[in-house]
Amino acid sequence: MKAVAATVTEQSRARFRTEARAEHPDPVLLCLLAAAEHSPVLDPDDPRDPPTLEALLAACEAALERHAAAVRLAVAERAPAGPEETAALLAAVLGGRERFHGRQSDYRRLESSLLPDVLRRRRGLPIMLALVWTAVGRRAGVPVHGIALPGHFIVAVGSPGGGDDYVLADPFHGGRLLDLEDAAGLVRAAGHPFSPELLTPAQPLDTVHRVLGNIRVWAAERPEHARTQLWATELALLLPRHPAQLRLERAELLVRTGDFLGGSAEMDAYAEILDTFDPDTAAKVRQEARAARHRLN
Repeated sequence: MKAVAATVTEQSRARFRTEARAEHPDPVLLCLLAAAEHSPVLDPDDPRDPPTLEALLAACEAALERHAAAVRLAVAERAPAGPEETAALLAAVLGGRERFHGRQSDYRRLESSLLPDVLRRRRGLPIMLALVWTAVGRRAGVPVHGIALPGHFIVAVGSPGGGDDYVLADPFHGGRLLDLEDAAGLVRAAGHPFSPELLTPAQPLDTVHRVLGNIRVWAAERPEHARTQLWATELALLLPRHPAQLRLERAELLVRTGDFLGGSAEMDAYAEILDTFDPDTAAKVRQEARAARHRLN
């Protein structure tokens, strides 16, 4: 069973790197690949061996297609007129009949950021439920776009771009419709000023980076999950654009998980980058590297 899991991890890591650099990266596929690496099990109660990577991806694709088929049927039956009726239909299908929603307790669970678990449990963080909505919408031929508000991910049904050609909905609350003041309230509650530019559809890789960031924050608050934080950090480093600070985070996590030589080498490499514009911090990082190597004695 461990050998199968290791194979899934190797395959998912290699494919994640490739897909992240595709001309049109798919955030759903990238999130599935990330989740497959962390926990390659669709059903924890299934006594059989973990599925292969392709089987895991196929099972999740089948689940999304089932939800999309339900949306297509509802659209054919009701013929919604305009974005508001379409959003209400999606809320009735996904938030109502299929019971996709979130609760505050979901913020305390790693599964809430792993797409296969979200599809299985019908529960997750706002960004993951928004991802389900956009994935189902694409498969059903309904325009749904993720909106990365600070602190709370929502969706736009229609074509964001001004006027009345789209409406906002909150998948975390079952698809509750939002007006601009509702959206502004969510932004202000997160401590940020509101501006219409925040309603621009999220870019795929930005969405994936935010998902991995949520996992890193969850794990950082739980020191016993340092390896989970390391896994999410290493995947974030595979994205074409990422903060350089992630390299130091990975180095420190390597040390924390027992790889003192690997971590110290990464710190030294990061210090070389800092030398040209922040020599004081570079010196501190080198001091951390020396301390890590001394832990081998």
